[in-house]
Amino acid sequence: MDHGTTPEHYKRIIEAALLAAPAPLPVASLRRLFDDDPGPDLVRRLLDELRSEWEAAQRGVELVLLASGWRFQTRPECQVYLDRLKEEKPPRYSRAVMETLAIIAYRQPVTRGDIEDIRGVAVSANVLKTLEARGWVDIVGHRDTPGRPALFATTRRFLDDMGLRSLTELPALAEIERIMDLVDTSQIEAAAAAAPEEEDPDA
Repeated sequence: MDHGTTPEHYKRIIEAALLAAPAPLPVASLRRLFDDDPGPDLVRRLLDELRSEWEAAQRGVELVLLASGWRFQTRPECQVYLDRLKEEKPPRYSRAVMETLAIIAYRQPVTRGDIEDIRGVAVSANVLKTLEARGWVDIVGHRDTPGRPALFATTRRFLDDMGLRSLTELPALAEIERIMDLVDTSQIEAAAAAAPEEEDPDA
């Protein structure tokens, strides 16, 4: 058999593609790497082998399956060290933004009115724009009621950023905040006590 069509060759090409890719790659995209399609079953088997190899080597990077496909990512225990290289701090979102994101994630699809009913306060348009701009929330349709209000739901980008394969893996809100390093609860509590919470959705 030509070395260019052996499973080991396929695996090395898949590995290189995943290491170079800027976003997760699904099995269908990985199959397009080759002149002769290795088929989905072989690609999945090779991905499992790759994941095991990297796990056994105890490297600082792991191969994971997310909502959009497969990707190499930093192991959680290494991230605290890599954060020291960042020149910019991650964005910190207001309590209003985080509460709105949580409601959409756990109750989707929902309208702005649904969110307001649950939160008990009006939802600023800037809050929803912030979540849409971040790529975490999108309009997925309109409710068949007067005014046909937009229905909001989370995106694959949200799941990828959370390190999840599906919504069934969603953790509690506190865990969402910890994983994404978006919220310093003490600062938010202080800010909420000192000012109207809707004043600056990107605070």
